[in-house]
Amino acid sequence: MASTLSRQLYWYIVIRLVAVVAALLPYGLLLIAPSAPAPPDEAAAVQGFNQGLKAPAAMPAPPGSDLPVSPQVAIMLGVATFAATLLYIALLRFLRERPKLLAYIQFAGDLVLITAMVFYIGGIESPFSLLYLIVIAVASTLLRRRTGITVASAANVLYSVLILLIYAGVLHPPGVSAVLVPAWRVAYNLAMHCFGFYAVALLTSYLAHDVARAERALEEKSEDLADLQVMHRDIIQSISSGLITTDLGGVITLVNQAGLGILDKPEAELVGRTLQQSGLFSSRQWGELTAASEERGKLRSEVELAREGGETGYIGFSISQLAEADGRHRGYIVIFQDLTHWRKLREELRIKDRMAAVGELAAGLAHEIGNPLAAISGSVQMLSGSATTANTEPAQRRLLDILLKESQRLDRTIKGFLRFARPRERSSTPFDVARLLMASCELLRNSEEMSERHRVETDLQPPSVHLMGDPDQVSQIFWNLARNALRAMPEGGLLRVEGRIEDDCYRFHVIDTGHGMSEEQRANLFHPFRSFFDGGTGIGMAIVYRIVQDHGGRLHVDSRPGHGTTISVELPRNLAAAVRAATEPALLAASELP
Repeated sequence: MASTLSRQLYWYIVIRLVAVVAALLPYGLLLIAPSAPAPPDEAAAVQGFNQGLKAPAAMPAPPGSDLPVSPQVAIMLGVATFAATLLYIALLRFLRERPKLLAYIQFAGDLVLITAMVFYIGGIESPFSLLYLIVIAVASTLLRRRTGITVASAANVLYSVLILLIYAGVLHPPGVSAVLVPAWRVAYNLAMHCFGFYAVALLTSYLAHDVARAERALEEKSEDLADLQVMHRDIIQSISSGLITTDLGGVITLVNQAGLGILDKPEAELVGRTLQQSGLFSSRQWGELTAASEERGKLRSEVELAREGGETGYIGFSISQLAEADGRHRGYIVIFQDLTHWRKLREELRIKDRMAAVGELAAGLAHEIGNPLAAISGSVQMLSGSATTANTEPAQRRLLDILLKESQRLDRTIKGFLRFARPRERSSTPFDVARLLMASCELLRNSEEMSERHRVETDLQPPSVHLMGDPDQVSQIFWNLARNALRAMPEGGLLRVEGRIEDDCYRFHVIDTGHGMSEEQRANLFHPFRSFFDGGTGIGMAIVYRIVQDHGGRLHVDSRPGHGTTISVELPRNLAAAVRAATEPALLAASELP
């Protein structure tokens, strides 16, 4: 409040200075302008008219004879005004903490200065008495009704005393001839000024009160609006889903922080540009989606989003109309989420459920087929031995060899089913996974699967990392992945094994430069009985998936046709991380239940 009043008093000083200068400027111009003598006949007429009046009104000297105000008086009033202005400016600094006192000092000084102007310029007929109204109005505006009434009373006293003293002949205004003014005119003048002073004080204070009340209401509403805007901004920026608003032309007007993170772009590259430039939709898709949203009111769907590095993300979104308060359609609201991680978890859960069902089926089939197969295999071996001793024809012997070979292959397949359906009990011992992978890579370089066109590189950092798990099963993971990688590079290539510690897990990658996989092959990679190589049973990758899941880990496949394959295996380093990784897909499934 004090700072506001001080600022208002400063502007009051400026306005006063301008008003006084404007009032005294005509007299200053008269001082420097040359006087034009009146025509002889006109001067004589004026002189004769003045001599013929018995009781003329108090009038200044006629034009062309003397100035209405002497130069000394004009200079004195101007100097007094500028001196008061400098004093008020100085008091603004010294009375900074008491602005009300400074206001009363200025009001008193202004009343005295105006009274002096009325006395020296015109007396009873002076037009400068109207300046009292300005001081009264300013007092009522700045300090409300009580101060306005006080200043009006002081102005009334000063003006009334001055006029009565002039009328009584005690004071004689310079430049004004002593004349007789009717008493009724003096009384009327004082009454009108008194009425005007108090009327201005009351009306101005009333208007100032209404203005102040309106200003307070506006300020409160402005604060409420600012708080609402801050809360609106905080809510939009705090939601975890991405949010984009556009106009009718699809130009983006707002993007929240979650949306910037999902799209992986700064705000400057999105706001003010079309939604198609964000990469979320193409022009054709956006046209179809907006048309469908206008028909249905709200549209939900998913879209693929190409990310840097060639990866594909999955975005779930909904589009609805953005309407104004009057219901007029002004744009669109797009709410979207990154479903890539959740789709991976859902896919893991789906594969896990299918693997469990297939495991039960494989166990039953292996049990039902195992015994007859053992009898068939034994019988074929006996027939093959008898045919060798009885000099059986070569064609029959070849048929028996084929039967024996195929029965043995079928036996290996059934044993693989059994290992998948009923894996042996997993041991849990501490072992060095980095050294295990390094040793396995060395054995792979000297194995029969390797050719001169294949190369194996390792990048394991750090070179020693300990885990809790079954080292034999982890070694089985590596061998199955490595053999598939070599098969995917029939013409040779590079097999690279990388290992890193990430958070509470150890992640190693088996990377090949082979022919890669299609989207369909990648989706069916870990399903049993789905082999992409000649002579394969489709059990190896299913067993890999089973072992990783038993260890509480995860598998991730990144592959494109013609660009090789990267399979990442994530194994937890402690029991808590293993439990968390194993239960997260189940929690996802529970969250999706109706």
